[in-house]
This record gives sequence, structure tokens and C-alpha cells, in this order.
Amino acid sequence: MSFRNYKEKIDEGDTVILYLCNNFFAIEVKPEIKNKKGELIENVYQTTFGALKVRNLIGSNYGSKVELSKGWGHILQPTPELWSLTLPHRTQIIYTPDISMILLQLDLVPGCVVVEAGTGSGSLTHALIRRVRPHGHVYTFDFHDHRAKVAQEEFQEHGLADFVTARHRDVLAEGFGDDLKEKADAVFLDLPKPWTGVPHAVAAIKNDGGRFCSFSPCIEQVQRTCLTLEQQGFQDISTMEVLQSEIKVSRKTVPVRDLSFLKHKKGTVQLVQVPRPTQSGPPIDLAADTLTQVSYDATVACDEDRSEANKPIIDRIPRANILNVATRISACMAADDVPKRMDLTPIEAPNTLAL
Repeated sequence: MSFRNYKEKIDEGDTVILYLCNNFFAIEVKPEIKNKKGELIENVYQTTFGALKVRNLIGSNYGSKVELSKGWGHILQPTPELWSLTLPHRTQIIYTPDISMILLQLDLVPGCVVVEAGTGSGSLTHALIRRVRPHGHVYTFDFHDHRAKVAQEEFQEHGLADFVTARHRDVLAEGFGDDLKEKADAVFLDLPKPWTGVPHAVAAIKNDGGRFCSFSPCIEQVQRTCLTLEQQGFQDISTMEVLQSEIKVSRKTVPVRDLSFLKHKKGTVQLVQVPRPTQSGPPIDLAADTLTQVSYDATVACDEDRSEANKPIIDRIPRANILNVATRISACMAADDVPKRMDLTPIEAPNTLAL
């Protein structure tokens, strides 16, 4: 009876929804169930987080936290939306995005009479019942006898039998019956050939008018249905597709390169390129008042047979050494101890260099 009215406590015989790690499971609250041999055993519901003894749910509050043998979950009261996610599938079903648009287009209010063809698993039927109760009624038809009986038993278990009638009938061939002529405020068809059911829908809709809606997966079905609706005198015919897009917000950490070495404090020296002076040339003067940037051509004339000693200094000093030279000069100048000459003798490079 948990579908009929909202309540706080869980009673024996209720259908509850177990919310477990973004998954939903429908559980019928019965202390004991029959096994394959027909014997009564304790009702224990098995999950990925351990076992749940259904007996312990009786008397608990809806929305409360329940303990499992290897974790915990929450018990929720069923709604048509949650039931669509957990019901036993006898056929393909209509889900909440399409159901919400169908209810809107049918213009249903409490007290309306709705005719549905294609009961299936009862997903849409539960939503129709909630919209038209307490004074309205839903008449649902299915051409499969077993599905119609199971659906009626399901409505009875959920406490909704006063608001719905499930019948076995081929409405495309036989219509909705004489008892529903000019009684319906809206008609919904979920059938392979909905255009053949349009004349029967006209007979069921009230004389002062009503709404018609059909659900079809193929555009060819839609085209033939629209043509038939025009022939039957329907107005404001429209076709729509409902697409649901979920937006997920996530956080990503993007590494930022440390560019602080590009900022030069006052009194530091920026070395772009260090030349190798000629053997007879004067040494480079590194006076603070004259040297702000050193940039020379590092290409020197050497003999055809270049020896290691005659190679330009840039060739003989690895990149790590050049950086170390600049660092040392900056440290000296910060201490107001500027050297007058720069010794460009290669120094030992560290094993690793962090940039």
C-alpha cells in the first residue's frame, strides 16, 4: 500500500526502494518467502554489500539508514519515477523524460478519465494514476492476456486498484468498448500501428473535445499517424522528441609551470649568450654599472682541425653549467659583491637539473 499515500513507517506488505551506491532495488516487505521447493524460509535480500534481513524493515521510517552485513543503504518510499527504474520488465518501458512530456501534452488534472492502449510493464500507468487520482480513473488495455492479468495484480498489491482497470483487448481491431464511448478526456496509444487506432480514439473522446497522444519509435509511424489525425479532424498536431542531457561537474588539477625564474630582481644580470673572447682579447668587464646584458657572437675562427681546447666555450660548457654561472653571478650581485672579471672555466654540472 506504499504507492497510494505517503507515510512515515514501513508496514508488512509494502513495496520499498533500497538505495544502494547509486542503484535502486525494489523489495517487497515480507518476513518469509517460499523457496523453489515450496518451503517457507526467512526473506533475506542479497546485495553486493551483504545481506539485508527484510524482517528488520518493518516499523522503520522511510528514508532511514539500514545496516547490511557488509555496509549500509537507505530505504525510500516508491514513486512512479523510482518504480520505472526498478520494475520487472515484461516489455520495453517508457522512462521519466518521455512520461513527463506525455502527461503535459495530455493536459491531465485530478478527476480526468484516461484511456491507455499498451499496458506493458505499467511504467506509464503508475504515473497516469498519480496524476488523475483521487477522483479520476485510468483504463489500460493490452492485447496479451497474461500481461494484463499480471498488471492488474500488481496494481492491487500497490493499493491502486481503485484508480485503474486493466483489460485484455485488441483495441486496434475491437476498439475500447461501448462503455467508454465519449467518456475519455485523453487517449494514449503505445502500439505498432497507432494510425489504425485513431478512429477508436475519436469514439472514446468526449464530445466537447480531448487530447490524443501516441508514442512511436519510427518516423514512418509518425507520418502515417499524423495523416490519419488530420483526416479525423484533429487540430494543433505536433511531433516532438525528448532528449535528456546530464551535466556532470568535475574538478581537475592542471599543473602550472613555475615561471618565477623569468622575473629578474633589481641588480641581477641576465646572460643571454656568453662568447668566447679571443686569446689575445681583453677579459670581459662585469662591472655592475656597465653590464646589464651580455650578448656576443659565440662563433670564432678556429683551425680546420678543431681541437677540444680551441672549441668555443659555449660548446664546452653544458647548459646546466651556464645556468649555474648565471645563478652564482646573481647571488654575488645581490650581496653587492660584483666580480670585476668573469671566469668562464667550465664547472662541474649537477647530476640532475630541475626546471
